[in-house]
Amino acid sequence: MTSVLDYFTSLVADDDSLPVTETALSLAQDAYPDLDLQGTLAELDELAVRLKRRLPGNADLTDKIGALNRFFFRELGFAGNLNDYYDPDNSHLNVVLKRRRGIPISLAILYMEIGEQVGVPVKGVSFPGHFLLRVTLPEGDVMLDPTTGKSLTEAEMVDRLEPYLSHTSGDSIGGTLRMLLQPATGREIIARMLRNLKAIYLQTERWQRLLAVQQRLVILLPESIEEVRDRGFAYARLDYLRPALEDLERYLDDRPDAEDATAVESQLQELRQRTDSGDD
Repeated sequence: MTSVLDYFTSLVADDDSLPVTETALSLAQDAYPDLDLQGTLAELDELAVRLKRRLPGNADLTDKIGALNRFFFRELGFAGNLNDYYDPDNSHLNVVLKRRRGIPISLAILYMEIGEQVGVPVKGVSFPGHFLLRVTLPEGDVMLDPTTGKSLTEAEMVDRLEPYLSHTSGDSIGGTLRMLLQPATGREIIARMLRNLKAIYLQTERWQRLLAVQQRLVILLPESIEEVRDRGFAYARLDYLRPALEDLERYLDDRPDAEDATAVESQLQELRQRTDSGDD
């Protein structure tokens, strides 16, 4: 039987063929080990078929986007979970599909999946603080809020961006905005989902769940030695001493001059003492 991590590894092996919806849904297997993943994907396919049947044969792109927005936000009732924004289930697509509530990135993935199946060229945009959707029309690109379907003006996006900038001129803000509105890759989308969960589990000290997220981040981002370090800290929290030692030693071998090298070395010394005393 294939483990969930083996399955995840196979999904993210190649950038060009990374299936974003299936991979995003697979993250829920840590919280829902009996998840019917293929059944959930089939539910999404059925929604797309329902919408497709309503579209006239001569529907242009603008017609399709209007129909998609009405279907997704009004009829199905998808919206942001404002009452419990930091619930981990907002990142579990099976629950988002059932509750019709999520966070911008999870709603965006469902919207993109249905949109793609009805011929709407929609991409995700990893905008600071609030994931966005980018739809390409003949007259240009339109940015949508995935919690409402509302199109955003440049001024609105600059307002959203300003809290993340420091002393930037108008020209620089415009250039930064254009850069940030580039479509996100599948790998970037999954990394953002995992980091959302990582932040929640750190805050709530759910170390076993945090470790599961870190395992996935190390697989997804093999070049990121910082994720190996953070997996080591998660192992340490759970008293998995030897794996913690291996990860933290690997980090310092790769980054001997890191800003946090002293703190990591201190953690390593404590782990070595506990290992030597048989506390394993």
